[in-house]
Amino acid sequence: QVQVVESGGGLVQAGGSLRLSCVASGSIYNFGAMGWYRQAPGKQRELVARISRGGTTNYADSVKGRFTISRDNAKNTVFLQMNSLKSEDTAVYYCEAVVVLTSYWGQGTQVTVSS
Repeated sequence: QVQVVESGGGLVQAGGSLRLSCVASGSIYNFGAMGWYRQAPGKQRELVARISRGGTTNYADSVKGRFTISRDNAKNTVFLQMNSLKSEDTAVYYCEAVVVLTSYWGQGTQVTVSS
């Protein structure tokens, strides 16, 4: 059974940094794309950043130049380095791991940026 577990959220002041981590496990197949999404109160879940198994990345325009996604295929882990955080980055951040064309999601980790 595939499991996806995020960590690293918390409270940070505007302009600060946080690093999120996500570990996927339980699949006999290699994980494909992995990514981070976020959902703020009253808003729909949106893509933050995504990375293919080969390392190709894409980012939401709102985070380009501030956030960096990376992964360690040997450990089925994906990271999100978030710098220059803004109050509008406040949301629950969810990790996605794709295996055999199916997306699996973590439970989410709260990121709160105080201004």
